Amino acid sequence: MRDSGNAIAIHNLCKSYKTLEALKNVTFTVKRGDFFGFLGPNGAGKTTTINVITGLSNYNSGEVRIFGHDVTRDYRQARQLIGLCTQEFNFDPFLSIFQMLVYQAGYFGIPANEAGQKARELLKRFSLLDKQHEKYRALSGGMKKRLLLCRALIHDPEILILDEPTSGCDLELKFLIWDQLALLNKEGKTIFLTTHYMEEAEKLSKTIGIINHGHIVKMGAKEDILRDKSLQDVFLEVTGIE
Repeated sequence: MRDSGNAIAIHNLCKSYKTLEALKNVTFTVKRGDFFGFLGPNGAGKTTTINVITGLSNYNSGEVRIFGHDVTRDYRQARQLIGLCTQEFNFDPFLSIFQMLVYQAGYFGIPANEAGQKARELLKRFSLLDKQHEKYRALSGGMKKRLLLCRALIHDPEILILDEPTSGCDLELKFLIWDQLALLNKEGKTIFLTTHYMEEAEKLSKTIGIINHGHIVKMGAKEDILRDKSLQDVFLEVTGIE
């Protein structure tokens, strides 16, 4: 059944890799239209959580729903609602970036002519239209980062999930991505952002969740989280400051 209020609802999620417990009874919700910052140091469980939400990884127990659709039983409905922006540049090296976006849209049943129009709109939005006939290897690192966003948005998902999208970016590109994410959220997209940059979460998020060693440490409104002095040690670990 469709849930119009909760974009993502996770209950008692557990995930293990052999002897490693990556997620330990993780429970939280992300409201529709929220900009949710998911913070944690490397290895905390951020990417594992994303992989479970998007169906890229199975899990041992618990429940994960996307607008009410179970990610296992209702996989097609759940996946249609999500756009995933990964850290890796895993593009097809034989297609132009325009062709690649049209091809990606086909996975979601979008006709080629409609996909082509959407691809051009996205490439224009992210200042890549003049590169549409280039293959991704001809793009700079910053252009590839923007192309990841285009690909995640090609089927017009309701939820945009980003796994550390500004990692390795210079300041100019970082600010450009921040501006676009804020605008997408204002346009109605629910955004789920993983990061270990406190500045990024503070700048963009409305709600912040902190995960560490597979446990949810704290969850709440950004202002409340940032005022909580008891989280100082966790913030230091998240940002890698000794």
